Amino acid sequence: MFKRTSYLLLSFGLLLAGCNQTTQTQPTAHSSADTASQTETYQNPLDVQFGDPYVLYDQASKTYYMYGTGGGAHEGFATYSSKNLVDWKNEGQVFFGNKEGSWDVKNYWAPEVYHVNGKYYMFYSADWRHNPNNEEENFRIGVAVADKPTGPFKNISDKPIFDPGYPIIDANVYFEPNGKMYLYYSRCAYKHPVESEVADWAKKERLFKEIEESWVYGVELNPDFSGVIGEPVLLLRPPVKMNDTQAEWESRSVTSKEVNRRWTEGSYTIKHGDTYYMMYSANYFGGKNYAVGYATAKNPLGPYTKAANNPVLQKNNEQGGVVTGTGHNSIAYSPDGKQMFCVYHGRTTATGEERVVFIDPMRIEKDGRLVVDGPSTTPKPMPLSKY
Repeated sequence: MFKRTSYLLLSFGLLLAGCNQTTQTQPTAHSSADTASQTETYQNPLDVQFGDPYVLYDQASKTYYMYGTGGGAHEGFATYSSKNLVDWKNEGQVFFGNKEGSWDVKNYWAPEVYHVNGKYYMFYSADWRHNPNNEEENFRIGVAVADKPTGPFKNISDKPIFDPGYPIIDANVYFEPNGKMYLYYSRCAYKHPVESEVADWAKKERLFKEIEESWVYGVELNPDFSGVIGEPVLLLRPPVKMNDTQAEWESRSVTSKEVNRRWTEGSYTIKHGDTYYMMYSANYFGGKNYAVGYATAKNPLGPYTKAANNPVLQKNNEQGGVVTGTGHNSIAYSPDGKQMFCVYHGRTTATGEERVVFIDPMRIEKDGRLVVDGPSTTPKPMPLSKY
């Protein structure tokens, strides 16, 4: 996955020579000489095969750590480290699931790691071992803890954080300055058929008998992550009306006859000024139409209003580009907090079905619009060139 070579030469080969990253099996780190000899530009995609990438900046070591789905991990999660957000070293698997007595059993997805009170807490999705009805999708969210960002992470409990009565994935946590913490997650589309004009249209066209949907919820967390406070609040869902300004881009998986589901998932929340920005992904994560939008609110549990300039990140292959399937992003910052970068997975014509990581500058304009300068595959200035 991480071939020891000049990054620009690798990207050039990926895009022009059709090199397929799936043939690279053993990650190795760039040497300091490799990094020093780089020019002051980089080029997407990065040489990391992750889905759902999440980046943590560790103040203690002044190092970035990336976690995600896959990345060579078996029944668990791996991490990569970097000083510049471009050259990533594989640190190996840092969480091993499906252990005796653990709540989790398979399908390890979307980890996010937070540094809290000297410890590192990993929130992640997996299939719950407790499955009396033999559900095909039995996902819940759990928490593991470690003393270092490279693990080893161990579950804090033998059960998920909580059981809302339906499968859930894609944990994201927002920490308020007043000490309150909020867990955002996606209710899976599994066994969740929803009435809407899109569903009526699909049935009339004899495409699908029903349309299942995933929705984003939020709920306050206990301070020790042992459970939740109060009931989850519905925050985001796909549009009900076909004339909704968000309906076209959020319904592409259905209208393109791809699958009978609409998704609202992979949320990531920040606060800018007095406004909460929740980024989210829509459409099938395994398809070309995966894309990112955002919504804003004045309170962490909403109500949220979707942005007029959605989607802010989507495929560009229909405009002459080579990128599809852009989604499930996180946000990375420069050490001084002044620069923002959108970190997400996508696919190119060269990488095929393999999900690889992209990083592009992003910003919030004076008028409040969130803008992502991507997806890009052309050379850009190194993200942290001044550091």
